[in-house]
Amino acid sequence: MAAPHRKDRYGETWDPAQIAALSTEIHKVREWAVISGGWAWHYMSPPHAEYKHAHDHKDVDLLIPRRSFAALMAAVQAAGYQREWTRFDGLTPDFYRYATVVPGGGRPVKVLFDIFVEDAPWVETPSGMRVVEPGYLLSLYGKKHSSDLCFSVQIARDLVRRGENPEGHPAMAEFGRFFGESG
Repeated sequence: MAAPHRKDRYGETWDPAQIAALSTEIHKVREWAVISGGWAWHYMSPPHAEYKHAHDHKDVDLLIPRRSFAALMAAVQAAGYQREWTRFDGLTPDFYRYATVVPGGGRPVKVLFDIFVEDAPWVETPSGMRVVEPGYLLSLYGKKHSSDLCFSVQIARDLVRRGENPEGHPAMAEFGRFFGESG
């Protein structure tokens, strides 16, 4: 489970250059990947403020069907990604981290792809991104993902409990309640 969110930092936003750089890299692998974690919530949400506590953009979680793994590995290695070892190597089967550095708004941006070889149910967003199906994605918190206190995860849980689909739902971009705003 993630560390408690520091409410005094709720208004912090992600660097737009980092968002743009990671988004560009995601588009390069979208043919083979199903996007999970914070980036899945990002693509499922209507346009929104990029608050750090809304969803995680520090890495990109990708679920790769076994049949697509070789093609994805060829693509990331051809793009200059290198294997990066983590404390999870050997503990989690079929997990790989690949990293590279790309230009981003005048400074380098480190891109981390956390790759899980797994078939997962997915949906396609209006922007053409394949993301893990919301209900299944919620089930991954505490297993593959740890940021279960992110605003998007909390909003999605509420929507699913009410029988509503989070994908594209206006509530997925309404963070006011976390800032003490009514509505």
